[in-house]
Amino acid sequence: MDDKHLESILVIGLGKVGRLVADLLHENGYRVRGMDLGRGKEAAYEVIAGDTGDKQALKAAMQGMDAVVTCLPFHLNQGIAHAACEAGIHYFDLTEDVPTTREVRKLAENARGIMAPQCGLAPGFISIAGAHLARSFDKLRSIELRVGALPQHPSGLLGYAINWSAEGVVNEYLNDCEVIRGGKRDRVPAMQSVETVVIDGVQLEAFSTSGGLGTLCETFDGKVEKLNYKTVRYPGHCHLMRFFFDELRMRADRRRAGEILVNAKPPVNDDVVYIHASVEGWKDGDLLRDEFVRSYYPKEIAGKMWKAISWTTASSVVAVVELAARGEIPGRGFLKQETIPLEKFLGTPTGANFKK
Repeated sequence: MDDKHLESILVIGLGKVGRLVADLLHENGYRVRGMDLGRGKEAAYEVIAGDTGDKQALKAAMQGMDAVVTCLPFHLNQGIAHAACEAGIHYFDLTEDVPTTREVRKLAENARGIMAPQCGLAPGFISIAGAHLARSFDKLRSIELRVGALPQHPSGLLGYAINWSAEGVVNEYLNDCEVIRGGKRDRVPAMQSVETVVIDGVQLEAFSTSGGLGTLCETFDGKVEKLNYKTVRYPGHCHLMRFFFDELRMRADRRRAGEILVNAKPPVNDDVVYIHASVEGWKDGDLLRDEFVRSYYPKEIAGKMWKAISWTTASSVVAVVELAARGEIPGRGFLKQETIPLEKFLGTPTGANFKK
């Protein structure tokens, strides 16, 4: 496949993020085909109804497309990745799930196109920002990455709202977390190592959660003493979630835990996404610390206001697609997010949304 030939894109899953992904790609001149269980609202591009569990329907949806972007829950992505590989088209997803990424990586060994999982915020944009900071050091000591999607005006003890996949939230709270500590790759439990973080004068807490590092531990193995990822929340949140999952034994029923959380803390429109990447190391013999810290709020795109979590997630994957279309990333095989230069990412039409 020609590295620069990427004009038509199938977007699967037209929820809040998927619809914006499709809209952004359409606005930027790509030929878009949307696929969802139901046709949903009318769009300026073709939308077809279909179930990804139907292999023939999925194959037909990919016909004539150069790439597919899946915005579905992680457990549905492996089948789409296999279909994309068989069709010889580029594949992009938003998953933070480690087993799904491993499967995509296996497929990439014989793929004719790009196989790019983890194109969201974490992993994804935070990986790009962290690696950008790390490249300026002669020798690294630590890389610490923090991301949080929160209500601007929290209420209740949890101070939270489920503004994205409940299934994903539960998994990141319960699955073990890959880290580098003492210069060696390791795994630690989630919801540990609570610390204080202050962004724009707002006091927050951060604690270990799974999936946010993507392939960074592999990339920086042997190159850094400490590497970890933590989720950002309002103070006290981690303590209460440990009570919920451990003392109330909701750890044993992830599906029900997600239902309870969504019912108790439904989505809000006024949200904020916090990004905090910090790297320590030596430059010209001096020990220094560099940071990339941002607060992102709801944004108007194409005449409509979008939640911060929606537009940042959608913009992350669309910017990577745009880089592929420009031929500015390798045109086939497995793509590590941290190999994408931040300046190139921000230089795309959609990546520019992340500029201050």
